[in-house]
Amino acid sequence: MSMLTHPTTRREILQVGTIGLMGLSLTDVMRWQAASAEQSSSDKKIRSVIYVFLSGGLSQHESFDMKPLAPDTVRGEFSPISTKTPGLQICEHLPELAKRSDQWNLVRSLSHDRNDHGQSIHIMSTGRSQLPPGLDRNKPQPTDFPSMLSVAGSQMEGPGGLPATAVLPRLITNVNRATRPGQSAGMMGPAHDPWLINASNKCDGYGDCPNCFHFSNKPTYKHSVNPVFQAPVLNLPDGLSLSRLDRRADLLADVEQQRRDLDRQTTVSRMDRHRAGALSLLTSGDVRKAFDLKNEEPRRLDAYGRNLFGSSMLLARRLVQVGVRMVQVNLGRGSTWDQHGDLFPALGRLLPPFDQSLSALLDDLRDHGMLDSTLVVVGGEFGRTPKISKLSVYKRPGRDHWGAAQSILLAGDGVSGGQVLGATDNIGAYPIRDRQTPENLAATIYSTLGIPADAHWHDPASRPYPIYHAPPITGLS
Repeated sequence: MSMLTHPTTRREILQVGTIGLMGLSLTDVMRWQAASAEQSSSDKKIRSVIYVFLSGGLSQHESFDMKPLAPDTVRGEFSPISTKTPGLQICEHLPELAKRSDQWNLVRSLSHDRNDHGQSIHIMSTGRSQLPPGLDRNKPQPTDFPSMLSVAGSQMEGPGGLPATAVLPRLITNVNRATRPGQSAGMMGPAHDPWLINASNKCDGYGDCPNCFHFSNKPTYKHSVNPVFQAPVLNLPDGLSLSRLDRRADLLADVEQQRRDLDRQTTVSRMDRHRAGALSLLTSGDVRKAFDLKNEEPRRLDAYGRNLFGSSMLLARRLVQVGVRMVQVNLGRGSTWDQHGDLFPALGRLLPPFDQSLSALLDDLRDHGMLDSTLVVVGGEFGRTPKISKLSVYKRPGRDHWGAAQSILLAGDGVSGGQVLGATDNIGAYPIRDRQTPENLAATIYSTLGIPADAHWHDPASRPYPIYHAPPITGLS
């Protein structure tokens, strides 16, 4: 677990003298705990966001905007099914979500003008349709616009010194595992990078399953590592108790080399953030428990699905429960939903665990009394082309990239449920009513988090930049 562009893991940060403690005493620890408890007791309603990102681009035609009356070159092989909401239909492979349509709304008209993965991930991660000069499609740069996680995190406090925003179980990458842009703090500076929770082992297997996250349809594959989901173990090193944290001199010999390494790799401000966050992990039992899915009831694990989709969704709920304000869950390595070919068998494997895990998340938030204060957003970097096509490298047809139209699902805080906002034409190509932009979606997220409409983020030189570039989506409530 690490901060985004930093090679040191959070477990290693914990091992760095268990923070060293970099000048902190046990008195400091107790003061931080007291302040955190005081803040929690005074907050009336903490609103949060879970952003489920389907990297690669889910086809709207095979999910939430089916066109059963379109020509066979458009409508595809799947059939629509009725939902709990009269007149509203979605894909047959989403039966659990269909039962819960009174809990979510659809926006079928989100649109931008890019069809490239790297550009579109930057757009949908930052909420900015404009691209920064010199964008590298396969590498975050300091000139990138800051991600929504970074912007939101700069405006809010996290639980007990932790960052206010997090991303899991890994970053979005291309097929060569190069990190896509838009996921860092960019122009804000690395001190505002989101908290990255690396909970997914690097499986080298191939297949369309909720563990491998690979878009290629291979006849056989094996997971190269198990378990596929491994959240960090947040414990003190052996033989070290909280009572020893004030005895810094006893730790110096063990941590001196690691501290020198860290000094070469990070700024003072960033080290302060690591120190505060790591200290919180050590002293907060609730935070440590949030990462330990082994203590979850078996029935709940079964409800989510015992795979990377399910475990990631469950961990997101747990993080929100302990006070993390915005969590992005990347359901895909990078091209998971990018079916240029073999579209229908691939989605036949991917949609059921997605349906199961998202439905379980909604149920779990409701059961914990959190659904009314948590906005769940589901989307990707773009939709798919109306026309089905077949490339020679695939046995069966698929759909290409299409930024002009995608469907976004929203549930929870501020969402009445059972509504469809916007519409596309009869082949699902372009919005014909209530077109929405990434800026509208970003504004909806920021508004939910309570960020004022006139708020600004600042770069390292303290120059201000507006957070809002459009109004929030209307008609959700």
